[in-house]
Parts: sequence; structure tokens; C-alpha cells
Amino acid sequence: MTSTATILNNRRALRICTAGSVDDGKSTFVGRLLHDTKSVLSDQLEAVAASSSKRGFDGLDFSLLVDGLRAEREQGITIDVAYRYFATDQRSFILADTPGHVQYTRNTITGMSTAEVVILLIDARYGVVEQTKRHLHIAALLGIQDVIIAVNKIDLVGYDQAVYEDIQAQLADALAEFGALAPRNTRVVPISALAGDNVVERSAHTPWYDGQPIVELLDTIQPAESDIAAGLDFRFPIQYVIREPQTDYRGYAGRVTTGAVAVGDAVTVSGGRTSTVVGIDTADGQLQEAHSGDSVVLRLADEIDLVRGDFISAGSSPRSTRKFTATLVGLSDKGVRAGQKLHLLYDSGKYKARVASIETRQDRSAQDESQSAQAQLALNEIATVELETAVEIAVDDYAARGKRGAFVLADPHDGNSLAAGLIGQK
Repeated sequence: MTSTATILNNRRALRICTAGSVDDGKSTFVGRLLHDTKSVLSDQLEAVAASSSKRGFDGLDFSLLVDGLRAEREQGITIDVAYRYFATDQRSFILADTPGHVQYTRNTITGMSTAEVVILLIDARYGVVEQTKRHLHIAALLGIQDVIIAVNKIDLVGYDQAVYEDIQAQLADALAEFGALAPRNTRVVPISALAGDNVVERSAHTPWYDGQPIVELLDTIQPAESDIAAGLDFRFPIQYVIREPQTDYRGYAGRVTTGAVAVGDAVTVSGGRTSTVVGIDTADGQLQEAHSGDSVVLRLADEIDLVRGDFISAGSSPRSTRKFTATLVGLSDKGVRAGQKLHLLYDSGKYKARVASIETRQDRSAQDESQSAQAQLALNEIATVELETAVEIAVDDYAARGKRGAFVLADPHDGNSLAAGLIGQK
């Protein structure tokens, strides 16, 4: 007979993320999710009940289960990304609860960057707003294909089916703007996080909704492979070259970012030369093959002069270029200006780069000619840029949730990060 411990250990962990605008009820939703899946300890529940009573709240204020920072509780908002863990009989979950305020967009991107499924909350009273579109845009940029739209506070509009259907139409229009970039699988669920409608259990208040509640969807949804990097071509940025002159040993140390490699495989190195893998070494001995995420030392049949920042690949080769298009997200209040010279941190290398041009993507309601002419990326803003590097570098378009094609632009004077980037036209 299979033990309970074995069942728990064999459950596939699904990484999910909540997003949405301010006051759409993300924290209350996550608190309800934790409470109704029995993932809250009794002493924590007692503390929340006491805090809820002091605040004059009728029942439990579920948001107190997740708004952990003092500033969050005082302001009633989420600031940082809060990671929570819960489980059902079918799966275990790693949940990132992200902020809704536009000034914390960079934190939202952090939370989404490793998610396989995004749960995007919408206030039924207001429908699709600019922050909804921004978070859909971020999910699209990051290549997330499964999005659950939770139309929250449906109880505050009298469980009105017409409101739900109007929001469905608004979402269809918003997704159409992304074209082929739009998530392939979207599901729209009417919920009340406060009352519990359609979160864990189906609600009798929405007989017109014939879909699954949120937790049933999470139990049955089949996103892309958990290790999507395994299905991509082999990429191995070199971090360190190990030499032992006495034994003629030359090994290239690094981590397999995507794909796999085996002894005997033909590979291509920086500059276009080809060779064959003759050994894969680790601290625990030799391997016959290495996979995405493995830190190893590769030995090649030929003596090739490679250094940190060079790469070894198989299958298709990265393109070598000094100019490429990317999507940037501002990380600093210093901003990024067109013409600015910065350091590009990509894979294991650091390169001198210049921002050739910036095309900002501001909310339509805030656009005007003077803002477009500024050609500057502000904190939390998203823009399309052209970058030029001092030397040719090998680049791949963004893939595998940042394992390929992700980079950082840093201030060359103090090393602080100014922007995060995704290579390719988005």
C-alpha cells in the first residue's frame, strides 16, 4: 500500500502567481485559498481572528494571513512579493502574491518570472482597467500561456451574469491587442474571495457559471513542462576555465541553462568552431550526460582558447551581433536614457553597451508627444529598445522563463541595476 508520505512526495509542484490592480482583493483571495485548503496553522488563525476583531471586522480578515510587512498592514496593500505554500490531494503549490500598485511593477515581474500559471484578479465593479492590461502584458512578455481571470467581488454586483459577460468581452478586446503573443489558455471565473464563492467550492449563487472553481482548475490544469528548458537546444555559458598544466587538463566550468549534453556530442563554441565533448566532470565524479540546471565542467576534444563569457552550444547556434532589440523594465529611479552607455550583464559576461533608442510603452491615457520625445525609461516602465554592444556577443531570444535571453543593464559607475531586459521584439 502506498503511504501518505509517498503520495505527498510524488505530487507535482505547480508555481502560480496572483496579480491585479490595487484593491482587487488579491490578499483576501490568497488568504481564503490558504484557509479553505486547510493550509493555515491554528495559532496563526487565532492571531488573525484576534486582529480582525480589533479592527472591527465581521469574521476573518483573510488579507492578514498574507500581508506580512507592517507597512502592508498599515496601508492595506501588498508591497513585496509574498511566497506562500499550500497543497491539495492532487498537487502542491508555490504561490507568489504580487503587488498591485504600478510603482511596484518590478516586484510583480519578479513574482511572475517563475510562474507557470497566473491568477489575475479583476474587481467586478470596475472591470478591465489599465493595471489589468499591464499585468496581462507582463504575462505575455514572459511567455506565460495559462492565465486564470478571477472576476472578484461578484457578490457586490449581486452575482449579475451580465456583468461577468461584459468583463469577458473586455478581456477579449484586451487580449486581441497582443496578437500571437497573447496567452493561449485563459479561463474566466466569477468569485467572491470574501464569501468564498467559486474559490475552492462551486457557488450556488452563480448557477449560470458552468465552469470549475479556482482550486479545481489548479488541480487539473496542464501547463507546459515543469522544466521547459529541457526541450530547448543546449546552451552552456562558461563561467570559469580550469587549467592543470601538469596534466594538460582543460575544462570549462558553468551551468547548463537549457537542453542537455552527453559525452560524444558535437558542439559549437564561441567564434563558430566545432568540437566534441569527451568528458563531463563534477565534484562527485564523471557523468555521461548533463541536463538543464546541472553545474558541471565540460572537456572538449580540441584545445580551444575560451574565456568567461564565451559559450558552448548544440543544435541551433545563438546569433552573433552587436545590435539587437529588447524589451526593458525600469528598475531604478535613475532611469535609462537614449544614448546612455551602460554595462550589459548577460549570461556570465559583462559587456559595454549603448542604448541606441527607446520606444516607451506608456498607458494610452497618459501618452502625449512631449512624453514620447523624452526617450527615457522610468522606474517600473516598460519599453522597447535597441542596444548596441562594443563587441559582438552571442544572443538568444527570451525563452524558458529567463534561462535564455534575459539580461540586466547596470550603471558602470556604481554597478547598480537600472533595468531588466528580455531579448527579442515583444
